[in-house]
Amino acid sequence: MPSFDTVLEPDLVEVRNAVDQTMKEIGTRFDFKGSSAKVELNEKSAKEREITLYGDSDFQLQQVQDVLVGRLSKRNVDIRFLDLSGKPQKLGGDKLKQAVPVKAGLDAESAKKIQAALKGSKLKVQGAIQGDAVRVSGAKRDDLQAAMALLRKEIELPLTFNNFRD
Repeated sequence: MPSFDTVLEPDLVEVRNAVDQTMKEIGTRFDFKGSSAKVELNEKSAKEREITLYGDSDFQLQQVQDVLVGRLSKRNVDIRFLDLSGKPQKLGGDKLKQAVPVKAGLDAESAKKIQAALKGSKLKVQGAIQGDAVRVSGAKRDDLQAAMALLRKEIELPLTFNNFRD
């Protein structure tokens, strides 16, 4: 029976490259000279990653974030993988730090939304939650391709489809 897995998985090589390019640009730009502006990629575990932004003021922290977002988009990494809603923390003096988690793996709520979208679509496919992925299976390959199109349109997450079996 044909099937595929729906996952939430950023291209980590491109994320790391974008962080490195952001650091290079911060080092060469005139408006960042002599400041503590920097970007770090912290890998806590296999699924938990976090980009930490540092700056001397709110404005500078926003500029560092803009440089990072620009570099990520140039490397075709979807910005929706980043959770930019966090508040900056004060370090000491005027220095600020902002932690930006990188989303990886589907949480239970998103997996249930995907399953509900598949059930309500009138397509002859089934969705089964398997850890942090949803396995979608159906009788025909065309139904699976229609399910992919439906999920791209209805779910607001940057989904990736892999492990396609015929």
